[in-house]
Amino acid sequence: MSDREESLTPEPAGYTRNGDDGHTEFGGHGRVPKRDARVAAYAECDEANASISVAVAMGGLPINLTSMLVSVQNDLFDLAADLSVPLCSQEPARARIVQGHIDRLERAEQHFAADSEDVSGTVLPGGTAGAALLYMSRAVVRRAERAVWIAVEEYPDMVNPLTARYLNRLSSILFVLARGANAEHGDIVWIPEASVQPVDTDTDAAAPGPGE
Repeated sequence: MSDREESLTPEPAGYTRNGDDGHTEFGGHGRVPKRDARVAAYAECDEANASISVAVAMGGLPINLTSMLVSVQNDLFDLAADLSVPLCSQEPARARIVQGHIDRLERAEQHFAADSEDVSGTVLPGGTAGAALLYMSRAVVRRAERAVWIAVEEYPDMVNPLTARYLNRLSSILFVLARGANAEHGDIVWIPEASVQPVDTDTDAAAPGPGE
């Protein structure tokens, strides 16, 4: 490559290369391996927040529901800030998950469940676009919850267990909201072993043929 060509090659913006050795600077935890349970928990929560943003943007959901979800996204940033700073840190975190976060979700779940005709039974994910996206978010949140519990178990003095409890309640309300998003469409009901059940031909055999 010539000197002129080198001068025309742009330097990639935002590249620090500090993580090229498999480690990252993780808030008040210092420099830790990227495979660390605390980093994994943070990343899973980031994905959960992103999945909710897709439901808000593309789900065609009513304003009262999207407003609730946007407030949840703000909570998830509180949660991320909490995970970033150890409980034992002398430096305060910008935000912590407290019982009030969880209480608010429980009240919201009761409110939206009351607006739904029925949230019992076993149903398949799907239906409307909004419901499908909410079911997807629920699955991502459940995975995030599991990751946070692993971090809590490995670092009980550093990771706030209320972060995991918040995610548990969030997965519950996302299920309720998904059922509500299918209120007009109707749920897709699970039929155990439906694909391997014999086809009932009695009705076809008894039906009159053409001209009869």
